[in-house]
Amino acid sequence: MNISLQLSLLLLCLVCFGCKSEFETVRTSGNPEAILKKADEYYAAEEYQRAQTLYELSIGPFRGRAEAEEIAYRYAYTYYYTKQFVLASYYFKNFATTYGGSNLREEADFMSAYSNYRLSPVYRLDQSYSLKAIEGFEEFANRYPASERIPEANRLIDEMRAKMELKDFESAKLYMDLERYESAQQSFENVLKDYPETRRAQEIRYLMAKSQYEYAAASFVTRQQERYDKAVELIEYYLGRYPDAEVNNELTTYLKKSQARLKELEDVRYQNPGPRS
Repeated sequence: MNISLQLSLLLLCLVCFGCKSEFETVRTSGNPEAILKKADEYYAAEEYQRAQTLYELSIGPFRGRAEAEEIAYRYAYTYYYTKQFVLASYYFKNFATTYGGSNLREEADFMSAYSNYRLSPVYRLDQSYSLKAIEGFEEFANRYPASERIPEANRLIDEMRAKMELKDFESAKLYMDLERYESAQQSFENVLKDYPETRRAQEIRYLMAKSQYEYAAASFVTRQQERYDKAVELIEYYLGRYPDAEVNNELTTYLKKSQARLKELEDVRYQNPGPRS
């Protein structure tokens, strides 16, 4: 490479490094009006990360002025559009609290809950954000009962509750697979209690009856009577409620075995009544 070409490249590098980008020039200008104008341009162009930076610089200078509401509204959306949903939820809620009389408050309250919905994971994972979203949508429905967004809020609540129900149901089945029958029973009961309209009610009651029978069969003799009694109760309830179910032959077998074992235990107690006073 000859000296002339080297000097040209060096000069080009110096010129490039010496020039600020338009974004940096505005960001460091200290001119609130210019910063806000450029922020709006970036927002309109969907360059949300740059818009976010400039809106953040605009919040202080425009506090208490007419522009402040729109700045806060768009600032919250920049977090949503850049998929920073935790902060989006926070800033939408902050907007709704700060600008309680705004005609944008309803939208902000909805978006605060919706941002948490976007964080709701697959059913196998922790459902904390699903709970937050549900609470947010329920609060929204109470605050805006006539809102046209209510059907969407209810649909999303149902979607997340279905996901949470599936997680709890699968956890109960896992306890059963691990032969932790007492934990399985409690978990199945909680599913029926927490989701009274579940479509899995019949399957859950079948699994409760079956796991209680297995629990009784694996118990020490001293605990078998109460546990077989519970198995008989659950099986008879299922057979009475679902007389045409495909699993009824299986449960009837469990019922007969449970009743036979209870009779054996009763005979043993009768023959060995223990010390008398």
